[in-house]
Amino acid sequence: MSEPAPVSMSATLAADEALARRRLAGERVLSMASGEIGLPVLTTLRDRLAAAAGENAYGSVAGSPALRTAVAGYWERRGLDIDPELVVAGPGSKALLFALLLAIGGDVIVPVPSWVSYAAQARLVGARPIPVPILPGQGGVPDPDRLREAVADARAAGLNPRSVVVTVPDNPTGTVASAATVRRLADAARALDLVIVSDEIYRDLVYDTSRPAVSPAVHAPERTVVTTGLTKSLALGGWRTGVARLPDSGIGHALHTRLVAVASQIWSSPPAPVQSASAYAFGEPPEVTAHIAASRRLHGTVVRAVAGRFTAVGAQTAPVVATCYLYPDFEPLRDRLARRHGVRGGDDLARLLSERYGVGVLPASAFGEPGRALRIRAATSHLYGDSDERRRAALTAPDPLALPWIREAVDRVGEVLADLTGADAPAPAAAPRS
Repeated sequence: MSEPAPVSMSATLAADEALARRRLAGERVLSMASGEIGLPVLTTLRDRLAAAAGENAYGSVAGSPALRTAVAGYWERRGLDIDPELVVAGPGSKALLFALLLAIGGDVIVPVPSWVSYAAQARLVGARPIPVPILPGQGGVPDPDRLREAVADARAAGLNPRSVVVTVPDNPTGTVASAATVRRLADAARALDLVIVSDEIYRDLVYDTSRPAVSPAVHAPERTVVTTGLTKSLALGGWRTGVARLPDSGIGHALHTRLVAVASQIWSSPPAPVQSASAYAFGEPPEVTAHIAASRRLHGTVVRAVAGRFTAVGAQTAPVVATCYLYPDFEPLRDRLARRHGVRGGDDLARLLSERYGVGVLPASAFGEPGRALRIRAATSHLYGDSDERRRAALTAPDPLALPWIREAVDRVGEVLADLTGADAPAPAAAPRS
């Protein structure tokens, strides 16, 4: 009997659980490891979910007609027209991504760094994750030139790369690959006969809405699958609904058939009440778009303030243009960190921040980088408040940094970094005028 594929706990979920245990023990902790968006559920969505609680039949494997039609409209408004029959819904985009890798088959190209689950899911389906570095400041998309080299080398070695997973915008870096890079990626995928799986769950969290992220589906429509969900834009992680847009091509239709078959064997159908509320949300009524716009402003304000604390002590950060993540590089401080703390890589740094200071972050190794890389991912999504009342205040505040609990959290980051590096502590954020 063959050995089962090795699998470890998701790094983000493991970090969350460890910090929760410490908080319950009365320790002072600052959670910046998880990407869960700490914002309240819109009242209208809560009401629609409650009204649909009696919907208890299985329903269509691919999702209800109402949800698929609403999702098709969502993509049409973003220039990606699609027949609702080519939309597939599932219990979270994470489950959909896993099912897609099963349906596509073969080995998988993953960017480095990339979200913690891509490589793990590839291994779980019996595939090889083939890492390809990103270009500086263009996270989520592997360097197209190095992609071509990696695929040629992999095929020469007897591997079978058949897909490339990209994230637009990116987790963990908070950056967005340029339109030129996305176009070159699409050209390379076509030349190499790869299916592109484009995870676009952060698409609506690009701060400058006049410069939206460009989907690979624009340049390689016949071979690009796009996935998204409401987990990030509307902070509905617990609702577990994701959707996939299959291309209207021979590749897409064949993949749709396989994906629905896989889904029928794993989850049967998405949860009916959640589909009902999600269909309303994907229709983008005014209160939904206003809520997302407010969350974009909040993320941008807080993550940039936190990024400033990292750069103040000498770490490097690419400009964050989307999401609630930043990916600071402590390489300029390598000698100082080694001398002061014996830190020689991201794992050491994340451990020190957690154990000594109670600040939870993830090391670069969680995202596929070597252990020596002195990079970490920090998320600001848990800094908005510890109650729905505070989180609502954060969403509506003209200046979220003036709220005492957010100001305190940002200042705490600065204090920790100053103590860690021996730098002068940044001046605390100014208190609001009475």
